[in-house]
Amino acid sequence: MAEPARSPSKEMRSHRSPHEILESADFKALVRKRWSVSTTLLVLLFGSYYGFILLVGTNKALVSTKIGEVTTLAIPLGVGVIVFAWILTALYVGWANKTYDPEVERLKAQIKN
Repeated sequence: MAEPARSPSKEMRSHRSPHEILESADFKALVRKRWSVSTTLLVLLFGSYYGFILLVGTNKALVSTKIGEVTTLAIPLGVGVIVFAWILTALYVGWANKTYDPEVERLKAQIKN
């Protein structure tokens, strides 16, 4: 006697094809979030770098103001831009490790082998 066909188990139904994953709302939301975070950080980074360059190019009197015996205001502002870039990088790495990477792994686990 043949066994009756059984419906797929819940675990089997959780596996999806790569195409299904790429078309899923979860994947699209993850891509939107990544672009949102990346764009925000990029705008902040470009704003700081180009803001500094524009300041140096348009207001030499301000950036050449001495704040010590030989140091001008441009030096700490330049260092600040570099430190700000490191902070933005750390923020991205923290977000990616805490939020993005686990979600990518969850979606990858749903793909059929």
